[in-house]
Amino acid sequence: MEKRNTDFSTARALKFVVLLGTVSLFADMTYEGARSITGPYLAILGAKAAVVGFVAGFGELIGYGFRLVSGYISDKTGKYWSITFLGYGVNLMAVPALALTGRWELAAVLMIAERLGKAIRTPSRDAMLSHATKKTGRGWGFGLHEALDQIGAVVGPLIVAVVLYFKGSYRTGFALLLLPAILALSILVAARLLYPRPRDLEVASLELQTKRFPRIFWLYLAAVMLVGAGYVDFPLIAYHFQKASVVSNAWIPIFYSTAMGMDALAAIIFGRLFDKIGISTLIIVSFLSSLFPPLVFLSGFCPALVGMALWGVGMGAQESIMRAAIADMVSMDKRGTAYGIFNSGYGIFWFLGSALMGLLYGVSVPALVAFSMAMQLGSIPLFFLVRKMSK
Repeated sequence: MEKRNTDFSTARALKFVVLLGTVSLFADMTYEGARSITGPYLAILGAKAAVVGFVAGFGELIGYGFRLVSGYISDKTGKYWSITFLGYGVNLMAVPALALTGRWELAAVLMIAERLGKAIRTPSRDAMLSHATKKTGRGWGFGLHEALDQIGAVVGPLIVAVVLYFKGSYRTGFALLLLPAILALSILVAARLLYPRPRDLEVASLELQTKRFPRIFWLYLAAVMLVGAGYVDFPLIAYHFQKASVVSNAWIPIFYSTAMGMDALAAIIFGRLFDKIGISTLIIVSFLSSLFPPLVFLSGFCPALVGMALWGVGMGAQESIMRAAIADMVSMDKRGTAYGIFNSGYGIFWFLGSALMGLLYGVSVPALVAFSMAMQLGSIPLFFLVRKMSK
């Protein structure tokens, strides 16, 4: 009887992961479809490379920095579902609104609003998701969620690519993304009705109930911040592809879709690996992802495609394994705050790195490549220390 109850609770937890993953699938279809063309769209509206880099970086700063606030509020109020709904609403509705813009300034505001919405909902959603992954395995649970998430990230850019292939406008692409946005919100309602208290999926561990975050958490955060500082945001990559004529405009969303496909595959593979070897997985991924900058910025069509695949591998780890590791470092009653701190630190360094690399692009592309690689490789010694402390 006990084994049957365990199997039932694991299956129930897995269903919750899949349900939230399906929400993310349609959500990513919406905003990743849009993000695959925001760089070129800003360029067409008259923005310069520094502006594209700044908007992308500032969007990520807001998108990650505000999670500190939303995570703290979610833990304080316990309103995880309400905050998640609010965030998804802002996050998704900003995308079709881009179809109504005619100036880069307004488009930039909406792009930043989209990131703000993601900031509002992510810590509370991840906190709820962490309860389910206790049963399924941290790496597998977060990896599966990320894989479903990235199916949408593959399909969204392909929808935009088809629109551009048939000579449609960027605005038409943004407008079509209203449909998956509505589907995401509808499934989120169903998830709320079926799982009103996700916390019940996990039994609290008394040994983790501490007032302060452990030292390993802060060391881990430092490593992740270096990765964020050196990771080039896709709008700047897309800007480079267009300006240097590496690929045609219609191919840019396909390159992004390829990266998202690798993201999904990497999340599954490295998620399983994380459950077996832990932090060592991030050491492997950080090395692999550090190889993408020269391929993307200093090469032609085929090497750039390989570079985008490696870029996707790194993103898959950042969006799954890095979240999974947090769940076992802090107590369940402080995870919203922990995810908020984690993402805020990551986002601040992402912003600083993105802004700097946007400026470096106009001065020296090789310098941009060197900076990106140095930051990512610099995280590896810190991950070694985290691995040693976790034993």
